Amino acid sequence: MPATAQDRLPPAPYAYEQLRDPAKEARAKALMDELRCLVCQGQSIADSDAPLAGDMRHEVRSKIAAGESPEAIKKWLVARYGNWVSYDPPFDAATAFLWLGPFLFLLLGGWLAFGRFRRGEDDAAEGEA
Repeated sequence: MPATAQDRLPPAPYAYEQLRDPAKEARAKALMDELRCLVCQGQSIADSDAPLAGDMRHEVRSKIAAGESPEAIKKWLVARYGNWVSYDPPFDAATAFLWLGPFLFLLLGGWLAFGRFRRGEDDAAEGEA
């Protein structure tokens, strides 16, 4: 059964082949490092061997070779795959918890610690009385 799930299509031409122009390849590589593989989720498309990541590398390199800016390519990929594809998602209603969550947990931890220390002081004051 798992053998039938394998991708039988050959990889896209630029999936594993670098651009001939080193400057364009450097721009493509920098952009590929900023984009998350949707299959692996813990790797960038530059590091992933998933077929979808190869297709995304091909798209990035093809568009860079055609003269498109990395920002325009990133916008196109975000429009196609959603904010999850970016390691630096924008602040909006869908990603607000990602941006504000750490601060909320820090505030909650501080509030709990303050309450714990205050309760300890009250217990010590009652013991003296």
